[in-house]
Amino acid sequence: MDGLTQFLPIIIMFAIFYFLLIRPQQKKAKQRNAMLAALKKGDKIVTIGGVHGTIQDLSDDTITLRIAHNVNVTFDRGAINNVVSSSSEPAKSEPAKSEETKEESK
Repeated sequence: MDGLTQFLPIIIMFAIFYFLLIRPQQKKAKQRNAMLAALKKGDKIVTIGGVHGTIQDLSDDTITLRIAHNVNVTFDRGAINNVVSSSSEPAKSEPAKSEETKEESK
């Protein structure tokens, strides 16, 4: 019984570290890996360095981005920070936007 009371603070500290540090990092890593696995041609993304572009080509470990007209750059897949818009999402309606500007000009 005396040995258990000596190790109880260490066990409690490990539990606190697990729930406050280790588990959230594992969840974040799992979400990032799922995002990287779901990338597809046509997605608009931002790299870790802040470069915005559209995916033109994918391979297992590299991605080719179009960052300007006729300017393609190759990045490692891990350099992707987030997806701005997916190619499977419907485009935002432009007619609704132009109607709003017509109403404002009146």
